[in-house]
Amino acid sequence: MSTELRIRPKERDAILQSLRAGVVPRSGQQHIQVGRAAEVKALIDDVDRIAAGGAAIRFIIGEYGSGKTFFLNLVRTIALEKKLVTAHADLGPDRRLHGTGGQARSLYNELMRNVATRAKPEGGALASVVERFISTTLADARTRGVSPETVIRERLEGLSELVGGYDFAEVIAAYWRGHDTGNETLKSDAVRWLRGEFSTRTDARAALGVRTIVDDANVYDQLKLLGRFVRLSGYDGLLVCLDELVNLYKLANAKARSTNYEQILRILNDCLQGTAEGLGFLLGGTPEFLLDTRRGLYSYQALQSRLAENTFARDGLVDLSGPVIRLGNLTPEELYVLLTKLRHVYASGDPAAYLLSDEGIHAFMAHCSKRIGDAYFRTPRSTITAFVQLLAVLDQNRGTPWSDLLGGVTISRETNPDLEQVSQEDGAQNSAHGAAPSHGGDADDDLASFKL
Repeated sequence: MSTELRIRPKERDAILQSLRAGVVPRSGQQHIQVGRAAEVKALIDDVDRIAAGGAAIRFIIGEYGSGKTFFLNLVRTIALEKKLVTAHADLGPDRRLHGTGGQARSLYNELMRNVATRAKPEGGALASVVERFISTTLADARTRGVSPETVIRERLEGLSELVGGYDFAEVIAAYWRGHDTGNETLKSDAVRWLRGEFSTRTDARAALGVRTIVDDANVYDQLKLLGRFVRLSGYDGLLVCLDELVNLYKLANAKARSTNYEQILRILNDCLQGTAEGLGFLLGGTPEFLLDTRRGLYSYQALQSRLAENTFARDGLVDLSGPVIRLGNLTPEELYVLLTKLRHVYASGDPAAYLLSDEGIHAFMAHCSKRIGDAYFRTPRSTITAFVQLLAVLDQNRGTPWSDLLGGVTISRETNPDLEQVSQEDGAQNSAHGAAPSHGGDADDDLASFKL
């Protein structure tokens, strides 16, 4: 750990406020990253593969509270540094990969709002990507002595082989016309179409002269087009980060779950077979979302066969070449390093301003271990939140010994509310079907709902 590194106040506050609220900071992850070096290296290799024109997909699987979202954000930051464009979104009840009531388009809208580049890491960078494409096109047109629209058509010709490619190219050409004539409305309409904000084909045709819009049926096709387009704009590729895929696992409707898993299978096949170009996906979920053979990805046979673990990777051996990366637990030593980094961040990088000694950190960890056992480092979110709160009290009550405060530190074991909801839904369904309560360990699930 570099104790000489000073932390900017904006980064310090963003990190501490996020962690105290139990959420992942959007910036400054490099100041508090510990462990999982092999997993990070595997994802960096994926980023390099995308930048070389290939494709990649990874399922980031970890226990609730184990740091999946932090890991996804860290990889996203690395991708931005390596000249990729990123887009990220959390799935929810109204945001899915497949839907018939606007859920997939809603997910696409959220992804487009969060399009980020190195220059605009906070999102809202879609218009900047288009502007960069126009700028490079103008430079090329001047060099060759031809009209910019001719160059635009030439550069976008390769998109026509993809679904929706012709209209995509027409929209970019319309943006250029708006740029050339100073028609801000035309430029705005083009960006709105790219964001999937047109709700009817009639409106899109009147504004831009195209016959299609982004809807539930073509979201993935649109992402493939965008992956090609960002490379034409001078970036190295597109990385799409989707978190909270447990929301698909929670869907009560089996058909809705199945259609979403079919879409995941389509993406997986494209990425593994090399059909996609300059495009990568990171999908974050819990072990239940992956392994449950009734509601998880393993309930879909084609996905189970593709995502099955390497049978040779056991007894401490790992294989990070497959599509699934199981995030290992932090060790107590790694958590200790993390807490020292948080102490460093709280002091804005000034060792002289540390509020807690090394002895105090050891005592804090011992207290947490006594309260909730090994869960304090295996799913460390509660531990981190409590530690930041402890530092806050020490900061605002100077002179108070840390030993007087430890007894008042409350920390609870992480529980996954998603599993509780699924369990309640399953119980309600069983009751509705007249299922008898299970009294033995070998009761068959199929027979449990049998009735005369």
